[in-house]
Amino acid sequence: MAGSENSNARILVGECFCRAVRYEVEDAFAYALNCHCSNCRRTTGSAFKPFAGIAREKFSVVRGGDALLIYGDDRTHDAHCRGCGSLLYSVVRDGAFVHVAMGTLVDAPSIRPSAHIFVGSKAPWHEISDDLPRYREHVTPGAE
Repeated sequence: MAGSENSNARILVGECFCRAVRYEVEDAFAYALNCHCSNCRRTTGSAFKPFAGIAREKFSVVRGGDALLIYGDDRTHDAHCRGCGSLLYSVVRDGAFVHVAMGTLVDAPSIRPSAHIFVGSKAPWHEISDDLPRYREHVTPGAE
């Protein structure tokens, strides 16, 4: 896929399970982490949520914006598909960044998660089996 006018970054596509919502994001993520907090576990139904963070202006919903179910406000929210329930992304850091749920990407990003966060509250039935750094709570992206 081609990059945008303002960047040489490749454009990645992501979508929900039922394909009603589609987004595009530059392959220029600032960070990627695996979050084990209870909120991420509940919203994904999984042991943890791999996510990649990017400046909000490098992300856009290109189809199905009216099918989004938003939990939160303009500056901090989770965006799910109203039809299938897929968690697609979260707006964070006072509205400046988007955390893309990496499992919703159709195209493979160049970034990989670099650490596990909130392992202090990880699911007791899940064992982390890789050698990535582990942080009991949050870590400032880029500081790990």
